[in-house]
Amino acid sequence: MTDLSASENTASNERSIRDWADLAEEMWSYLTGKGAAINYQFVDMTIEVPRDIGPDAPRATWKLNGSLRVTTSDKDAAGSDLNRG
Repeated sequence: MTDLSASENTASNERSIRDWADLAEEMWSYLTGKGAAINYQFVDMTIEVPRDIGPDAPRATWKLNGSLRVTTSDKDAAGSDLNRG
């Protein structure tokens, strides 16, 4: 469990996640420099990704069967990215 200071906690409460891009940016910011790696295992998973907003928006269909590894790194910290050049 992470213990946030009062100022960090207040700042995080003021942020809002509006879409996938916001979520990805928040995850990247939080994990970068911490040597983090997230491993997901999928078995016959299908995801419909909307291109626009709304219930009738065209969607791309992604099919996942296998592993997905998300790693973070930046110019100062390689993190868990073994493929970083």
